[in-house]
Amino acid sequence: MTKKVGVGKAHSKIILMGEHSVVYGHPALALPLKDIEVVCQIQAAETPLTLKAQDPLTTAIFSALNYLKIKNRPISYAIKSSVPEKRGMGSSAAVAIAAIRAVFDYFDQELSRETLEMLVHQAETIAHSKPSGLDAKTCLSDKAISFTRNIGFKEIEVNLGAYLVIADTGIHGNTREAVEKVEANGLDALSDLNQLGELSQKAERALKAKDQKLLGQLMSQAHNHLKSLGVSCALSDLLVATALDHGALGAKMSGGGLGGCIIALTSTKDQARTIAKKLQEKGAVNTWIESL
Repeated sequence: MTKKVGVGKAHSKIILMGEHSVVYGHPALALPLKDIEVVCQIQAAETPLTLKAQDPLTTAIFSALNYLKIKNRPISYAIKSSVPEKRGMGSSAAVAIAAIRAVFDYFDQELSRETLEMLVHQAETIAHSKPSGLDAKTCLSDKAISFTRNIGFKEIEVNLGAYLVIADTGIHGNTREAVEKVEANGLDALSDLNQLGELSQKAERALKAKDQKLLGQLMSQAHNHLKSLGVSCALSDLLVATALDHGALGAKMSGGGLGGCIIALTSTKDQARTIAKKLQEKGAVNTWIESL
């Protein structure tokens, strides 16, 4: 039995702390962005869907169809996303989650959390080779996620009473190039990487203690170390400085770097709105505000 239209939704995510140091065994912290969503619709079609190489959307749909053992049932999809691609916001994971949910909804099949995680990981692996799973975990959770390589994930309750401004530089981030840049720094990068790892652990404690001021300070310190590693960019640095100049508790680049987004922490929504406006005036192509 099928519905006329199957619908699936997923939210996005942002890295709070731990970029690059996570590659070297330190923890990374990611936050769900529950108001920034992807919606996928599945309906009947006259011709079969074509699988596109390295495309998380069609890969996810085919993973779901294969799991359900459904063949010769032509379907089409429509996707509506407010999550920009290649900005470190988990776009491909969110799209995969929404697509798989939509397929299961269309064919009126139960979808457990375990099956969803497995299918998303499968789709992400085909599309991206070796995903850490952090994007998928965070896009599936309403809690912060701490991830340590070879150890795993843990959820952290967030009730900070603060606001996070996310600003898009409009520049595609390039995680691979940024990681290679850090590797090329060799031993010179170790001090910054170790400091970033320590800051990530302190940020986790600040989240649990609901210490807005400390978390903001840690974010700004992290940005300085990421800048030292050479993975920031001029516009990210300008936006971080602008946020701090207008009262942010802290600000930093987020994600792999060389573009992507910056994030800024504020105590009030009015401050967040003011900072978001100033960031757009300085070149951000889009901004969002999330309550933490």
